[in-house]
Formats: sequence, C-alpha cells, structure tokens
Amino acid sequence: MYYILVINAGSSSLKYQLINIENTDVLAKGLVERIGIEGSILTHKGQGKEKLVIEEPMSDHKQAMGHVLHALTDPKFGVISDMSQINAVGHRILHAAEKFTQSVIINDAVTDAIRDCIKFGPLHNPANLMGIEACQSIMPNTPMVAVFDTAFHQTMPKKAYLYGLSYDAYSEYGIRRYGFHGTSHKYVSARYAKLVGKDKKDIKLVTCHLGNGSSMCAVDGGICVDTSMGLTPLAGVVMGTRCGDIDPAIVPYLMKEMKLDPDQMSTYMNKKCGVLGISGISSDFRDLAAAAKEGNERAALALEVFCYGVKKYIGAYAAAMGGLDAIVFTAGIGENDSAVRANCLKGLEFLGVKLDTQLNQMRGKEMRISSADSKVDIWCVPTNEELEIANQTYELCK
Repeated sequence: MYYILVINAGSSSLKYQLINIENTDVLAKGLVERIGIEGSILTHKGQGKEKLVIEEPMSDHKQAMGHVLHALTDPKFGVISDMSQINAVGHRILHAAEKFTQSVIINDAVTDAIRDCIKFGPLHNPANLMGIEACQSIMPNTPMVAVFDTAFHQTMPKKAYLYGLSYDAYSEYGIRRYGFHGTSHKYVSARYAKLVGKDKKDIKLVTCHLGNGSSMCAVDGGICVDTSMGLTPLAGVVMGTRCGDIDPAIVPYLMKEMKLDPDQMSTYMNKKCGVLGISGISSDFRDLAAAAKEGNERAALALEVFCYGVKKYIGAYAAAMGGLDAIVFTAGIGENDSAVRANCLKGLEFLGVKLDTQLNQMRGKEMRISSADSKVDIWCVPTNEELEIANQTYELCK
C-alpha cells in the first residue's frame, strides 16, 4: 500500500485527504477551520469510522497539522497506526509564475520560488508555505511535492497569455495571464477523454470549472491553449464575490470616487463584487435562484450576467481552437446546478450544441447530458483535485 496525504492550506484553514494511491481509496479526509482565530475546529472522518470533532485553540498551521496527524493515528478515529505509513505528501500551491511547468519535489529552491511568487498570490502562497513548513516540521523525512494551480496553463502560446501592455511589463515584472484551477482542468479533460474512449490528442474541448471561483479553459489535444483567469484569480467570468473582467480604467476611477487605497480596492474587487455585488443578496447561487424565483430582479440579473459570460467564453474558445468536440462542466455549480448549465448553453445551438433537458436534471454525477443528435458532447465530470494531486505526487515519489 502507498499512502499519500494531500494538503490544501488556506490562510486560516487546512483541508486534507489521505489516499491509498494503489486503489484510489480515500482513507480519511477532514478540514481544520479558524486557524489562528478564536473557535478553531477540526472535523475528521476516517473510512468506516465515526466522525471526530476537535475544538481546541490552534494558533498556527503547525499546531493544526499536529491535530491532523493525531486524528489520522487515533486508535478509535484514525486509519493508520503511525505517521511512517504516510509515504508522501502532496501540497496544492496556487502560484508558480513561470518558474515551474509541472509538479516538483519540494526542496529549499522550490520553497524560495513559492515565496517569491507571494507578490502574485498574496492570499494563497503564504498559506501554502505554512502548510509545507508545518508538515516538514512534523514529518521531516517524508518526501513532499508541490502541485501548482498554474502549471497546466503553461502550455499557452504568447498570443494567449500576453496583455496589451508594454512588453517590459511582461519581461521585467512578469505581468501575463497565468490561469488557475489547473489541477481541476487537467483532471476533468483527461477524465473525459477516458470516459469516451478517445485519445486526448484528438479532442478540442472547453472545461467549465464553475464554483464560487470560476474559470474556463480551452484544451486542444490534451494541453491548455487558453484560460479565463489572468495574473491572479480575479479575471475571467463574474464569480461569487470577484468582479471578473472589467475595463482597467474603472480601478483608478473608483479609487478616487470611493477614496480607496490599493489594498482596499483589491478587497473590493475580490470580496464585494461578482454576483454578490450585482444581486446585493448573496454569493451563493442557491440563494440567488430562490430569490429570482420569488421575483427579485437583481438576483435574476446576477445569474444572467454569470451565464452570459460563460457562454461568451465557450464561443470564443471554439473559435480560438477552430472547432469544438465537447463541453465539460465541473465544480460545485457546474456539477449540481442544472439551470445554470442550461442557461450557459442557451444560444449555442449554431455550434451544434444540444442539451438533453431530462439528462441535465442530474446532480453531481459523471455522465453525458447532451442529446443523442448533439454534434458537441456535453458532459458533467465531478472534479477530483485531491486525486490528481495524489497521482502527480506518486509519479514523482514512487
């Protein structure tokens, strides 16, 4: 048996799964919330075991990891007897700029590179580093791998990733489109090819990772040729609380009008906009659907803006690739919201896109939802970023 611990560290949270890579069984998974904040809590569930909840102060990620490893080895709630049974650890890392095009075994040079990219991922990269350092302090002899959200998108050509700025903005300061959710886009595009029994090199598809954070990806021949998120995860379609693509002149204008400094403006665009800002109600699409059903026009408008943006990206990527074989929906909204899927595809019939309304009623299943006569395959493929991270970790450490 080969056990891989997958870690996804946030600024005040830590998600984890312990996976037996030989049969892909999830032996245990859990979530630590409110790290460094009053009310720290760990919720852990081992395969075939009762749920364990630990409510104790956890001042940092090292303390949180200590509780995670205690839960994994607990005689009653755990699934392993000793930490030595963990063969490797895979860490999800947000931003690597152009430093890495694939996953790598973590060493000092890698952590230095992740630290250097904090300027591009100030909310995520520091937390990712804390997760690495916490694991290294507790499991110093266990190999660890960094799996980057940006890596899958490094195959984009310059015409797709360069902005219309002076070239030295790119050459001197690294300003370009990087893209995110790469682990998810890589997993679902490869999984779709396997499900339909085709070589991924023969497929042009658009993967739609739709959640509170949403991104689109054009995958041609198994590689990314374009994606919607940019230098940061703020760009692209309108999201839960993020504004998505906007006229850049809006930024200095609103800073003057609203008297915001750069950090406040960043917070505004990341936390107070998107469908939350448009609707004035919620960033949760379930709340918006319920409000729209009751006649709330702004809630209905927020949903309409979101779906319209997704549709535009699908059409643009079909043009960019010179064809379209499939559209794949994934992530929380993409996997579960039939109305959003239908509205994102409305008007794309000219491309040969035809949704089966009955099949589309499914939630969270791996299945085709296009009609039998649709020229473009439409699928729902639940993402499994943890398994993808585990697989990449295994390939480097086996």
